[in-house]
Amino acid sequence: MTDTSKLIHQLRSLAQLTSTEAQIAQIRIGQARTDAVRRELTQNASNSEDRLQAIVDMIRELGGTPDVVTPALGRLSAVVKSTVEQVEPLDEALLEDLSLEHQLLDRARYLKVLADTAKQAKVKKLADRLIVAHTATVEWITTVLAEEALGGPAALQATTFQRVAGGATRLANFPGRFAVEQVNRTVNSVQQTGEQTRGKVNQVADKTTQLTSAVREVLTTGRNASLQRAEKVARREGDKQTAKSVHETRRDLGALTLSELPIKKYDDLNITEAVKAIKKLDSAEDIRAIIRFEETHAARSSVVSAAQTQLAAVAKQAVGVS
Repeated sequence: MTDTSKLIHQLRSLAQLTSTEAQIAQIRIGQARTDAVRRELTQNASNSEDRLQAIVDMIRELGGTPDVVTPALGRLSAVVKSTVEQVEPLDEALLEDLSLEHQLLDRARYLKVLADTAKQAKVKKLADRLIVAHTATVEWITTVLAEEALGGPAALQATTFQRVAGGATRLANFPGRFAVEQVNRTVNSVQQTGEQTRGKVNQVADKTTQLTSAVREVLTTGRNASLQRAEKVARREGDKQTAKSVHETRRDLGALTLSELPIKKYDDLNITEAVKAIKKLDSAEDIRAIIRFEETHAARSSVVSAAQTQLAAVAKQAVGVS
């Protein structure tokens, strides 16, 4: 009889890691920037659950007993990770996701060799399925990180906690790994930060609701005009660095004028024409300008999604992902 102990051991390890992956996929759904990304992440979460069930079924078929404790620990690991990562910038959280996917991919490859050696065709077929899935996920996360490195907006966006605590993390050079006692303190700190953040957000919201839409429009127009003038003065004075910084701020606020957009006569284009023009852009900066402008003005979701897809294509090219 063929010794399947190694196969079962690796399958159990994969079950734990896949359980963690499935839980994290659920968490990432809430960070999706667009509906298209949200649908993709929802499908990924479902696929993770399907792979987990296939692994468990294979363990039974090999005569092993599925470990109900280890997958539970995997889900617990994901919950702890999601709590701790609130004090990490989004890119650090994604790098940890990438590390998990690489481990899953490497174990799947090892499982395939073990299965081939043991003449276990079904296990080998399962391993092939896992390899394809995790290779695709590695490429996706790598692309999202590249989008972030190119200045975004990435397919995923940071939570409120990550935006607040993430900045403090960078300043304090907070350690990436925590002892159990440090985790407890971190969770408490995040909770306190959350309360403070919600309090400030509520204060701002209360004040904002007191303003009429006309007043808000005047304030926005005044801000944009001031920034535009500041950039013009900086260029006139020969201060290229300041002018560039102000221009980038205007771009990120969606405050560029139509004449400054990388697509000529953009305001005259319908959705189909806009999407076609966006597909011709090959500069991350130009694509970002269109996304911010759309989000601030027309807010056409299909155009934003097309621009996000084009940005992902540019990011893939930057990191060599086909």
